[in-house]
Amino acid sequence: MPYRRLPNTDLARLHALQNAVQRAQGADYTEQVIPYKTLSELQRFLVSFENVVMQSKDNYKTSVNANKQYRHIVQNARMYISHFIQVLNLAVIRGEIKREQKLLYGLDPLNHVVPDLSTEEGILEWGKKIIEGEQKRMANGGFPIYNPAINKVKVHYDIFCEHQRQHSFHMQNTERVQGDLGPLREQADEMILKIWNLVEDYYKDLLPYAKMMKCQLYGVIYYYRKGERKLTAERDRELQRIIDCQPTIQWSAED
Repeated sequence: MPYRRLPNTDLARLHALQNAVQRAQGADYTEQVIPYKTLSELQRFLVSFENVVMQSKDNYKTSVNANKQYRHIVQNARMYISHFIQVLNLAVIRGEIKREQKLLYGLDPLNHVVPDLSTEEGILEWGKKIIEGEQKRMANGGFPIYNPAINKVKVHYDIFCEHQRQHSFHMQNTERVQGDLGPLREQADEMILKIWNLVEDYYKDLLPYAKMMKCQLYGVIYYYRKGERKLTAERDRELQRIIDCQPTIQWSAED
């Protein structure tokens, strides 16, 4: 017989469980492969597992779409903050703004390098500092910086802050769903294995090909080893002829 291998994805696990339930529900009452108690247990579990798997799938789709938009928002916020600081530094170098006024922005008066904006934390920190710094400088009578104006910077910074909160919430929700899936995956594997054992035991007296066909109806997945001869209806007929000719022969479905 080919060997069995449990599903290795959530959707494959879900399909295996759904297949077993559907087959058991549609089976004739004389062919109770899966006991009623086990079937009821399987149905209850399937509802919970299916809900979490579908939620995980929806979260993934939402995450992919949201991440594309979020990356663009992060890029815009970083660009405007960086550009504003560069324009501020040029104004200081030209003497249009006093060097010490850079302290209002939390910037080193003697350093004209743009701070690290490679992380979201850096964008949050320096966006807040330059917005507050520009407001303080203008409140003291300073002329506003243009190209970009601080209001334009603030628009993109506020958009970033809002989406950053949403992104963090979504990431937490995704981690929660993945945490829920861990134990459910283990339980699903245990249940699939239990069902497959029941099915194979029920059809254990059939010839190999016939047994495999019956078991596959309940979702049992078989794989042939390298070089292994495939089971066929013809091989079953050959084996049956041998059995008929030698009634005392001992055989196993594993042969």
